[in-house]
Amino acid sequence: MQESTVYRSSSRDAEKKKTRAVVINLLRRGVAINIIAPSTGLSIEEVQQLQQQLNVFTKLA
Repeated sequence: MQESTVYRSSSRDAEKKKTRAVVINLLRRGVAINIIAPSTGLSIEEVQQLQQQLNVFTKLA
């Protein structure tokens, strides 16, 4: 049975959300970006963007 395009897209989106949640947790614990990026499959730039978002959110809280 082939998976539908919608199912694959939804599955990819869910996986991205899980990965981002892991990255945010690691950043909160002080893990270095150069360790997080290869461990999660994200680029250094993507991890840096999440770190910036986390910093903005932390300042607002």
